[in-house]
Amino acid sequence: MRSLAIAVLSFSITSFAGAVLVQDGPACPEEHGVQAYAHPESCNLFFLCTNGTLTVETCENGLLFDGKGNVHHHCNYNWAVDCGHRKADLTPISTPGCEYQFGLYPDGQECSVHYIKCAYGEPIPHQCDPGLVYDERIHGCNWPDLLAEKCNPEAVVGFKCPTKVPSNSLAAKFWPYPRFPVPGDCHRLITCVNGYPRLITCGEGKVVDERSLSCEEPETVPRCANHVRK
Repeated sequence: MRSLAIAVLSFSITSFAGAVLVQDGPACPEEHGVQAYAHPESCNLFFLCTNGTLTVETCENGLLFDGKGNVHHHCNYNWAVDCGHRKADLTPISTPGCEYQFGLYPDGQECSVHYIKCAYGEPIPHQCDPGLVYDERIHGCNWPDLLAEKCNPEAVVGFKCPTKVPSNSLAAKFWPYPRFPVPGDCHRLITCVNGYPRLITCGEGKVVDERSLSCEEPETVPRCANHVRK
């Protein structure tokens, strides 16, 4: 994390376009471009240099500065930031559906493929990629079999893994994680992990070749040549 050397914090400040313009303070290390630097004492604040103009910025409620994440205006979700010795004010400003003005939240206590993303206190519904469910522990979407205490992976994926597969089958080639095609789907296949199904999506520009149960270039899979994900 980059820091901007501040010898004296008693510099004069002036309101400037919603930020705090620093006067008689240290010069920006670079004259051009935009650079953000940690405040030496507060995790809620940071210094922003914009073409040589230095301002003190405040992260929105629910966000802190670490110089890495950029959820909104150079700031990251508070649970993702290690403030070190810098102090952080984590007082929530709550609105219906949002503990903090910015944050990620489950849309309920049950297993769900949906979650809530709050921005400026407005709860906005989002959906996990196919085959995934929201995991509050990681603040993101995860395989449903990793939340087996409340999720039914078979219901989420729509597939039940067989207990045995013929030894001469294509699925057995990938044992102990046998693979299966998804009928009519050029972009996904199913792999079974410890008896639970996971829906695997090919990377950008790749499609599923049912002859190999692998993700391949579309020109090698005629039936999926016109189904490339963008």
